[in-house]
Amino acid sequence: MEKGTNCFPTCHTVFLAWTWLLLLSWCCTGAEITCRSCSSPSPSWPPSSSRLRQEQRQPPPPPPRGLRSWPGGRARGSAGAAAAAEPLPGGEPGGRAGPRGAALRSAGAGGGAPGGRGPAAPRSRRSSEGRRALPAGGGRGVPAAEGQRGARAQPRGPPEEGRAARLRGAEELRLSTTTFALTGDAAHNQAMVHWSGHNSSVILILTKLYDFNLGSVTESSLWRSTDYGTTYEKLNDKVGLKTVLSYLYVSPTNKRKIMLLSDPEIESSILISSDEGATYQKYRLNFYIQSLLFHPKQEEWILAYSLDQKLYSSMDFGRKWQLMHERVTPNRFYWSVTGLDKEPDLVHMEARTADGHTHYLTCRIQECSETKRSGPFSRSIDISSLVVQDEYIFIQVTAGGRANYYVSYRREPFAQIKLPKYSLPKDMHIISTDENQVFAAVQEWNQNDTYNLYISDTRGVYFTLALENVKSSRGLEGNIIIDLYEVAGIKGIFLANRKIDDQIKTFITYNKGRDWHLLQAPDTDLRGDPVVCQLPFCSLHLHLQLSENPYTSGSISSKETAPGLLVATGNIGSELSYTDVGVFISSDGGNSWRQIFEEEYNVWFLDWGGALVAMKHTSVPIRHMWVSFDEGRSWSKYSFTSTPLFVDGSLVDPGIETQIMTVFGHFSLRSEWQLVKVDYQSIFSRRCNKDDYQTWHLHNQGEPCVMGERKIYKKRKPGAQCSLGRDYSQTVVSEPCVCSQGDFECDYGYERHSNNQCVPAFWFSPSSLSKDCSIGQSYLNSTGYRRIVSNNCTDGLREKYMAKMEKCPGKAPRGLHILTTDGKLVTEQGHNATFVILMEEGDLQRTNIQLDFGDGVAVSYANFSPVEDGIRHVYKSAGIFQVTAYAENSLGSDTAVLFLHVVCPVEHVHLSVPFVAIRNKDVNISAVVWPSQAGTLTYFWWFGNSTKPLITLESSISYIFAVEGMNTVTVQVSAGNTLIQDTKEIAVHEYFQSQLLSFSPNLDYHNPDIPEWRQDIGKVIKRALAQVTGIPDEQILVAVFPGLPTSAELFILPHKNTTERRKSSEADLEQVVEILFNALNQNLVQFELKPGVEVIVYVTQLTLAPLVDSSTGHSSSAMLMLLSVVFVGLAVFLIYKFKRKIPWINIYAQVQHDKEQEMIGSVSQSENAPKITLSEFTDPEELMDKELDTRVMGSISTIANSESTKEIPNCTSV
Repeated sequence: MEKGTNCFPTCHTVFLAWTWLLLLSWCCTGAEITCRSCSSPSPSWPPSSSRLRQEQRQPPPPPPRGLRSWPGGRARGSAGAAAAAEPLPGGEPGGRAGPRGAALRSAGAGGGAPGGRGPAAPRSRRSSEGRRALPAGGGRGVPAAEGQRGARAQPRGPPEEGRAARLRGAEELRLSTTTFALTGDAAHNQAMVHWSGHNSSVILILTKLYDFNLGSVTESSLWRSTDYGTTYEKLNDKVGLKTVLSYLYVSPTNKRKIMLLSDPEIESSILISSDEGATYQKYRLNFYIQSLLFHPKQEEWILAYSLDQKLYSSMDFGRKWQLMHERVTPNRFYWSVTGLDKEPDLVHMEARTADGHTHYLTCRIQECSETKRSGPFSRSIDISSLVVQDEYIFIQVTAGGRANYYVSYRREPFAQIKLPKYSLPKDMHIISTDENQVFAAVQEWNQNDTYNLYISDTRGVYFTLALENVKSSRGLEGNIIIDLYEVAGIKGIFLANRKIDDQIKTFITYNKGRDWHLLQAPDTDLRGDPVVCQLPFCSLHLHLQLSENPYTSGSISSKETAPGLLVATGNIGSELSYTDVGVFISSDGGNSWRQIFEEEYNVWFLDWGGALVAMKHTSVPIRHMWVSFDEGRSWSKYSFTSTPLFVDGSLVDPGIETQIMTVFGHFSLRSEWQLVKVDYQSIFSRRCNKDDYQTWHLHNQGEPCVMGERKIYKKRKPGAQCSLGRDYSQTVVSEPCVCSQGDFECDYGYERHSNNQCVPAFWFSPSSLSKDCSIGQSYLNSTGYRRIVSNNCTDGLREKYMAKMEKCPGKAPRGLHILTTDGKLVTEQGHNATFVILMEEGDLQRTNIQLDFGDGVAVSYANFSPVEDGIRHVYKSAGIFQVTAYAENSLGSDTAVLFLHVVCPVEHVHLSVPFVAIRNKDVNISAVVWPSQAGTLTYFWWFGNSTKPLITLESSISYIFAVEGMNTVTVQVSAGNTLIQDTKEIAVHEYFQSQLLSFSPNLDYHNPDIPEWRQDIGKVIKRALAQVTGIPDEQILVAVFPGLPTSAELFILPHKNTTERRKSSEADLEQVVEILFNALNQNLVQFELKPGVEVIVYVTQLTLAPLVDSSTGHSSSAMLMLLSVVFVGLAVFLIYKFKRKIPWINIYAQVQHDKEQEMIGSVSQSENAPKITLSEFTDPEELMDKELDTRVMGSISTIANSESTKEIPNCTSV
């Protein structure tokens, strides 16, 4: 299985990728220059999620960090593999391309990369500038994160040739070739190729001109060949001369069915062919396709993902479409898996539901309404985390800041993945799900540029460490690339680049990660000179990045049809290098290696791996390729074109047995695409017979048993220039081996020590695995070892290391824990709170569970079975509740407690502050919150420019202002995840006077009783007072009170900077008060509310608030206060006597409790001077209490009693 970084599951994916034309300077023909297609940064993909990935051979968009799955040659994806839209350069809808360059893509079964229109990966330049790794392991060279390489070694020999292992003769041989020019497409800079193979001679090529200024495809041409590429016919007239095409798809189950997409910048339509592209029918769409997913069995069934994140389905190959869901996560939809899902038309998807959370949903394509969808996982999941691959389904859920991973094996209920307790993963990639086992790469809390490899049991639940600190890098599209490669054709063999002491070294394993070894360097170099390289100080190191580009072979390759044969780019030394690299080959599964080239070459397998074809990877034009029939020991030089060609890539016929290759390139910068068909049949003299074969034995560093078997393979003898043919099959003789220690890995919770023994980790209790077992039953007790999955050994140590069947021990409950599913200790009133009870030890089946929710409700269960999915409860009131879990069986008991905050989301907060305060005197400030029963609230008080707030659990606070002037007060109220605030200003002075004002009754008719109106009216009154009396604005402050009848308070403030002249200023202030009083008593202060509505301002009473300040002993103030008290007593008596004759007083008393109180007026700044209003003439002591209740607390009752006109949330009624 070939691995790359971003893969999506598929077993029928089209091979799509990009190469970029290397431009030449006109003034210096043939010289290497920095072309824009190489030097410009690759456009980035739009963000999607580091989450679970599934395998696919195409370059996919980079996901958000989290759980991912990986690509592979052999790794099988889920049956719902994404055969999605081919990515256009630039990652934007409609194909946002990168720089100018000739780009090649291959189209095959299913189309392009899921997630669709992303950037094409530029082919790395092989020059002194440096090399960049392509995404998903593509390209040869340094990953982008590692910077650029230095100058590379000078070639020894002709510039095109380099030095090969051994040249067979000096003469130049000629291959059977034909060249076809795509005339008229010289300006086209992108191309897609579909080669059916499998007994079909049809090749389709779509070339396009992408305009980088417009950001869209402006021209396209469709070409078709029916003779393996000897000649091509242009089909623009058959698809419409004005139609601009952007994508080419092929059904994975019927290669005769072709689908073309028009460019969405011009129109949204598809063209369908059922005869391998000979004729087409056009259908218009009402949405824009971003990616497609073909059913693995039903050739007519397709899923389409639109640019606006909607998922559509078609059951007639795209002729009609039906909407399935409107909020589907990109690349997170999968077809059913045959043999696992009951319905063949079932679709797995990750989608956002109405509550705004992301969920895993399933439905049938024709029955996907809201009521027909089901959720196999009850809770919400992390975005971009769903992967359906083979027998497994993976999801990720983050709770309490930690990522938790869950797996479903063969559609069983989800189980939490168990990694070593303190791995604390930051990121996870699912690499392989082959052979009923999961291979995963995990980046742990203390890692930044490396990952640890873990391997699971059959169910994918329990993971053990396979290799630490595997090198990782970031690809051009932001995707993670991990240096791991699975050798095709032989199970259990992996190669990995591991970081040790800041050096990268290549290791190999023959038993799925149980043991790892360095690679032995070749004994001799290409000249036959001995290579001095002693393990472990020196070894062979390989580049393990794959090429997602089918036109290059990648830095490493192996084939199922050629087991044991590996070709890779690398170097000999103490660590992996990106300079002075060569090409190496192994014929025995990586045990021994030989160097075949001193520079980088693309090497392809011909004739089932019986022959090798090599072409130099260079930016200069070439005309030769090399062929070997003896596994790279000697090479014959062949010319494939008479004129040197700038090669953009080569494609070997997917049918393998036809022995045909197509080379794509240009003769010059502005020439047409040149398609060179190379037919190798002429160099095979005959068909192979039994005398042309030999056998070879697979071994592991001399050990004949690999994965519990002795295997003997058949292959063609080196040098036999015969054709294997399509009826060739590798005859493998295998017999089981006796089980040895190397056939067993450490079980979950165990670690291998230096004595090669598996012992429990410090955090692991072996007895904890028996908690699912009840007294009287039996369970498998691990010995600390488990046989490697797919290992076929028998007898030997198998009995010793096998888990033993034992009687279940009786245990008292221990390690009881209670937590919420989302990891939070806050929930909203009226919403479900789900509790999970965990127990480290004890008999789950015979332990009684009781859960007391703390609100008078409790539930009991006879065992743990009913509580595995959580216990739900709805709290009907806000507050802090003590939730208690109690577990008991015949051997003991245990208790766990959780304190849960139940809150009601606060909607509004009103800060009640006095308008004016005295410096250095306590000021009471309070916050009124709606709804009033919001539960536990936290108040943050900010004063002036302070950087640290005062924090209280009370809604009021006392504060002393030390600075005169306008002071700002802000309160923030926190309830659960909600944070609201209000801000007010207070005028702080040494002394001031105040008067209560009333207005002519016509003002009440126009009073909407809202804060904005009161603020504006206060400004109008202030202007009217200043205009009539000539008093400066800064000495007047008017605050209008809520409620009816309309009333206000007038504050007369001292002049600025008069503190030093205290006595004279007090006299001035008395004079100002006298002026205002006279003007008000003479009805001189009035204002026009609107045309025809004149409002008169009156003094409500005589001197209501005396001159006040922070000093003591003001006899005049005391006298005034005494007079006020006498006046109040007289007024109370008169009102009591004649109140029935004053109807408006009764009305005011009725509505007073309904006021929306937004402020506290400072009628009196002295404790002995209560505020008096005309509507409340009672005894003096009761007067102050009633006013404070009305002004401060009355607002709450006002809101509650006004619900008929203004809806305010009230969390007390659920």
